[in-house]
Amino acid sequence: MIEVSYKQIGVIHSPYKAQKGTPIQPRGGENVKGTVEVFPQYKEGLAGLEGFSHVILLYHFHLAKQVSLKVTPFLDQDEQGIFATRAPVRPNPIGISIVRLLKIEDNRLFIQDMDIVDGTPLLDIKPFIVEFGPKGTIKQGWYTKHIGSVTRARADQRFISKTNE
Repeated sequence: MIEVSYKQIGVIHSPYKAQKGTPIQPRGGENVKGTVEVFPQYKEGLAGLEGFSHVILLYHFHLAKQVSLKVTPFLDQDEQGIFATRAPVRPNPIGISIVRLLKIEDNRLFIQDMDIVDGTPLLDIKPFIVEFGPKGTIKQGWYTKHIGSVTRARADQRFISKTNE
């Protein structure tokens, strides 16, 4: 096994100051605005990104201090394996959100549809391209019985360790 490490390339700023009460997916944070500050040494990498309406943000769940291989996700009452969820208490606490890109000014991305806690370390940005997505029938596992509930769901305390409250 090899050691893997990543560099933080920026920080995400949002109105959500704590995990509790934060939307659990971008659809739940519809119309909520925030910014992504890309560190100056990575600013050149933003060239060409302004032509995209949406971007994929990859980030570090910096408030997740525990790891659980079985969790009860926010949208369900049944325990699931961590890899069948998007819960933050993962072996590698990497988060992903697809957000609307409103504009870019200097090294700042102005975004909308936020579901990320303020101060979250940014690992990467990728353009969202519809045609790169899957075709055909898409199965959504246990989530199928909860379709439509994600817009109302908010994080509670189930994944907050005592040191994060």
